[in-house]
Amino acid sequence: MITLYGAPQTRTSRISWLLEELALPWQYHYINFAKGDSQHPDFLSLNPCGKIPVIIDDNQNSNATKSAQLVLSESMAICLYLAEKYNKDCGYPIHIAESGTPESALHHQWLSFITCELEQPLWTLAKHKFALPKSLRQESMPVVATWEFDKVAAVADSWLPDSDYLLGDTLSIADILLTHTLMWATKSGLNIPPKLARYRDQVASRPALVRALEKEQTAAAQAA
Repeated sequence: MITLYGAPQTRTSRISWLLEELALPWQYHYINFAKGDSQHPDFLSLNPCGKIPVIIDDNQNSNATKSAQLVLSESMAICLYLAEKYNKDCGYPIHIAESGTPESALHHQWLSFITCELEQPLWTLAKHKFALPKSLRQESMPVVATWEFDKVAAVADSWLPDSDYLLGDTLSIADILLTHTLMWATKSGLNIPPKLARYRDQVASRPALVRALEKEQTAAAQAA
C-alpha cells in the first residue's frame, strides 16, 4: 500500500493523478495546514521541510516491514520513482523513454524547464500572497512573477509538438507536471497561450485525474 500525504489543489495532485493512472492501491492522508499538521513532529519526521507531497511505499518486498518502507518527498522525484517501479507491472500506461536516448534527453529537458522555469513564478505569486510572513511580502512581486510566467509560457507554447502528448501518443511524467502547472497558473488568473491551453484541456480531461481530484476532496472533507 502507498500512503500519500497531501492536500487538494497542491503539487500532491500530481502524485494522486499518477497513482490513478497506474491503478495502484493507495490511501490519502490529508495534511491540514490551518491546523498545523505540516509542523507536527510525526509529519516532520517524514519531511523536515514540512512540505507536501510525501509518500510512504510499503511495497518494497512481500514481507515489508517498517524498516523496508520508502519515505519520499519532492513531487518530481516521487513521480519518476512510481513510474519507474510500477509502470511495467501496470501494463505501461506511462511513457518512459529509454535511458541515454534523445527522447529521454528531451523528457529531462521538459522536467527541468517545468520545475525550474514555468513553476517558479507561480510559487513566487503564492509566497507573496499567503506563504511568506506578511512583513516579507512585496507588493510589486506579482507584477514581476506574471512577467516571468508570460515569458516562459510563450517558450513552452512554441515547444509543444503536434502530438497529443509531449513524447508522442502516450502520457509521460512531463505531461503530468506540465498539465498540473498549467492548471495552477489558470487558477492563479494567468494567461495561457492558445496552443498550451488546448493541450492543458485535452490532458486534464483524463479520467484518472478526475478520479484523483475527487478522492483528494473527499479525504479533505472527511478529515474536516
